[in-house]
Amino acid sequence: MASEIADPAASYGEEGQQKGQPKGQPKGQHAELDQVDAINQVFAEFEFAYHNQFHKAFSDAESLAIAKKYWLSTLENYSPRHIVQAARRVVKTQEYLPSIAAMLKACEQGFDLYGLPSPRQAYEEACRATSPKQAWDWSHEAVYFAGKAAGWFLLANEPEGKAFPVFNYHYGILCQQVVEGKELHIEAAPALTEKVERKLSREEQRERIARMRADLKL
Repeated sequence: MASEIADPAASYGEEGQQKGQPKGQPKGQHAELDQVDAINQVFAEFEFAYHNQFHKAFSDAESLAIAKKYWLSTLENYSPRHIVQAARRVVKTQEYLPSIAAMLKACEQGFDLYGLPSPRQAYEEACRATSPKQAWDWSHEAVYFAGKAAGWFLLANEPEGKAFPVFNYHYGILCQQVVEGKELHIEAAPALTEKVERKLSREEQRERIARMRADLKL
């Protein structure tokens, strides 16, 4: 992954524009992106929107590659689509080339608009939820379904380094569905069967003892 980011010449021209597409035109928004694609697309859009500032900040290929790798590692908790959408919100509202801090804030606010906790908050909530999971007071339904898709056993037993990426993958997909208008509904937890205890009559007691004797051949 890092090698693709480190060598911008492979996909960008001298001015940082991605090859094989009109200048200033990002990769199609409906194409499937990975995080490397997302960072490349964000920098292409920033180059178009903040042309002079962009080339002053990234005056050579090496500085551009270093910046991309740093942004990739810093934004790794967010889905590719979410990163691109956050960048577009920044472009529409910010006059100057954004810092990584501004992008992180935009990503966090993007979740807030839909009542979604951040990936980290969602993961921690899924890990501490007690059973039955359906009855837990979830901050958002997407957290429950991401935990269910990742596997409750995985979240409870595997280290964060292994469990979080799996959870975050499913959570990113669900967050995108929520942003696109999909409503998520958690099925009701099954009701506990109420056990009714009552005292047996003497006749019932005698019948039960008789059955026990017969079974034991007494």
